[in-house]
Amino acid sequence: MRPTISHYCQKCLAANPLGQEFCARCGTRLMIIVEPSSSRFEVGSAGLSTDEHLLERISAAENRVARLAERLERSLDLLLRYAQNAYFDRSLVKALVNLLAEDGVVQPERLEKLWSERCQRDATEQEENVHRDELRLQILARADASGTLVTPGQKVFEELVNEGFLLIEDKQVTQGITKLQRAAEIADENTALNLFIGEHFFRRGKSKLARVYLGKAHAASPNDVRVSLLLGLTCADDGEVELAKDLLSNANAQGGSSFAGHYGLGWLFVAEKNWRRALGEFKRALTVRPSPEAHYVLGCLYYELNRDTLAVRHLRKATKMDPCYTEAFYLLAEVYVRTGRKELAEQALQKAGIVDPSDHSVPIRNLRTTPLFQVSKTRRLMSGADRRLAEALREDALRAFKASNQQAH
Repeated sequence: MRPTISHYCQKCLAANPLGQEFCARCGTRLMIIVEPSSSRFEVGSAGLSTDEHLLERISAAENRVARLAERLERSLDLLLRYAQNAYFDRSLVKALVNLLAEDGVVQPERLEKLWSERCQRDATEQEENVHRDELRLQILARADASGTLVTPGQKVFEELVNEGFLLIEDKQVTQGITKLQRAAEIADENTALNLFIGEHFFRRGKSKLARVYLGKAHAASPNDVRVSLLLGLTCADDGEVELAKDLLSNANAQGGSSFAGHYGLGWLFVAEKNWRRALGEFKRALTVRPSPEAHYVLGCLYYELNRDTLAVRHLRKATKMDPCYTEAFYLLAEVYVRTGRKELAEQALQKAGIVDPSDHSVPIRNLRTTPLFQVSKTRRLMSGADRRLAEALREDALRAFKASNQQAH
């Protein structure tokens, strides 16, 4: 029995049976209608019926869906192949690890931890590379939009910016920043460039250089919360108290509370011996970021105020959150000595690894630590205070800086 003829091929006009998807003669995909009536200059084509119009729409949609289905099918096939290869590779690696573990060559738990850290580090580095490339384009776009550079200067500026970011990507950070500094001399009102250079020096604890570029960025964009936070901390480190308080207060008010902002203000109030306001700021810093450092700071302040019970409470919380916090154990021993609890003081020092319990040659009363809030010209917020607190302060400020930067874009 001969099959029913459905339609003819639109290309070679060969007859094809019902249900045939491709032409048996030329291989063309069969369609219901391949050319709408409106495109044919025939008499009577203006009177297009509704059925013909719907068939034209169905035909066009059929073609698009078929092409999409083909692409999805090919993509799925590739994904299945990659998944299969990845499964075989992982199985081979796990077998090798088990074999080496049986021979005592590797430690599986440590290897897994190192691998996880490496993957996380690579992901972070890739994210930073993408962010730097976006920032480079933003710097160049702002230079073009400002129109302050003549053509030769614009060309030199673009070359320096491109070379600087390329060197930074190649891990030649010092040379790259030098290139960007030269570019900043050409366009000193480029806020994005000055902010990037200032953030670089802030990260490395070079507050004087950070102050220069962050100051330029603030002059061009005084309402930028990111600039206010970083510049406020550098001003506090350089002893510019009033300007630092204004900048940090503005950053906390407009950009939201941060550990760095409240800690910086607390430090400035300590320098003025305004203990009540300093205590309030340090408490806010603890609320924003509960951490061993925040508890340690409050313990130090209560120690200065001779409120030993509260000092012990916060110092014990700090050591509980981080059993390796030597400074907190040291100060906790100091508080115990002052309150006459020598045995507890010895236990605190033993946990800190400072004294040997069997060695009584060093009297515990001679173990003294420099007060954190000793007010002097050499004790600065970041560069002259506790190193761990300084690192925590920079880390939090840069984290807030990054979050604000992402929201801005």
